[in-house]
Amino acid sequence: MQIDFHHTVTYVVARIAGFDHQRAHTIAYAAQYVDDATNAGAITFKNRAMYYRIASAHKMIDYDNFVALANHQVWIPFHFLPGNDGLAKGQNPDKSFIHKIICRPDSPVAQDMLKACLDDRDKPYALHRLGITLHVYADTWAHQGFAGVNHEVNQVSKLVLENGTKRRHHLARKIKKFLFYRLQRLLKTFPLGHGPAMDCPDRPYLKWSYINGLGESVQRDNTEIFLEAVQKMFSFLRHYKEALGETPVEHFPSKDLERIRHCFENFKEDEGEVRHQKWLKLIETGSFTFGAQKLEYVAKGKGSWKYDILKTEKTSDSLWDRFDYSPAFLTSDWKLFHDALQAHRFELLHDILPAYGISAA
Repeated sequence: MQIDFHHTVTYVVARIAGFDHQRAHTIAYAAQYVDDATNAGAITFKNRAMYYRIASAHKMIDYDNFVALANHQVWIPFHFLPGNDGLAKGQNPDKSFIHKIICRPDSPVAQDMLKACLDDRDKPYALHRLGITLHVYADTWAHQGFAGVNHEVNQVSKLVLENGTKRRHHLARKIKKFLFYRLQRLLKTFPLGHGPAMDCPDRPYLKWSYINGLGESVQRDNTEIFLEAVQKMFSFLRHYKEALGETPVEHFPSKDLERIRHCFENFKEDEGEVRHQKWLKLIETGSFTFGAQKLEYVAKGKGSWKYDILKTEKTSDSLWDRFDYSPAFLTSDWKLFHDALQAHRFELLHDILPAYGISAA
């Protein structure tokens, strides 16, 4: 899924579930920042205080994508949650190990991840972890059938798009086709996640089909898949509010659900950023039952969580950078997000997955 879903749809669902604007903003920002937190390592302050953070994403064309340890520590816990073939703890697929780590929607592993998030609801980083969890949970629908490792199970052949964007200018199409096949050849050599399928799993309007790396024919209707994810996210957010001692929303308003469906079906731009802007406009103009609200998302630079506390506009940091320290750092959104990332990854890799017989670094 892309920024249109992870940021704006997450925000919309959180508001519909009864979270106020500020809390929904924190949840949605954290959900999207999972895709943008590409820096790792220690940051050092001028007073010699330090903080160590981890990355939750790599750029798609990145050497780290071809390193097994990086895949286990980034793609598996944050983007391609192993599904244990949909089986409960103590049960194993009657197949090879790769079948245990293929992503499956709303698997028992995913349910345990939700419970772990819920158990952290009193932590300072609770909302940030909630956003991270919703990102991973939503991706179990979009990324189903793929694994967060370099493996031939991720291979895709006979890819057919049943619907898509309007045809572009002839020259632009030829250039795009050339680049597509060059990139696809690379991804067949290093079949990580849904790379061989390009962004087909992430476009909400797309109906498509392919033959997977197991030789199976797969039919996908992304609109229906994404709508199921939306309703499951709503159910968990409703349960989360109830656990906080707050009165949960009784049901998902049909008007809002139909509006979301309409957006999934009709926002057909290739770029998630363009679809994101359309969602922001709908939110600002009061197209949903929670009313009008201006919403923004800035990953790096002025207006971002990172800039708010570290006052840097750089997209990446060097070991030699030194930052001004403020006591506010300890409660800043940027630090709380990174605290939540580490809590999520540790619990998933060291507690949840081993219970299913999965060792993932």
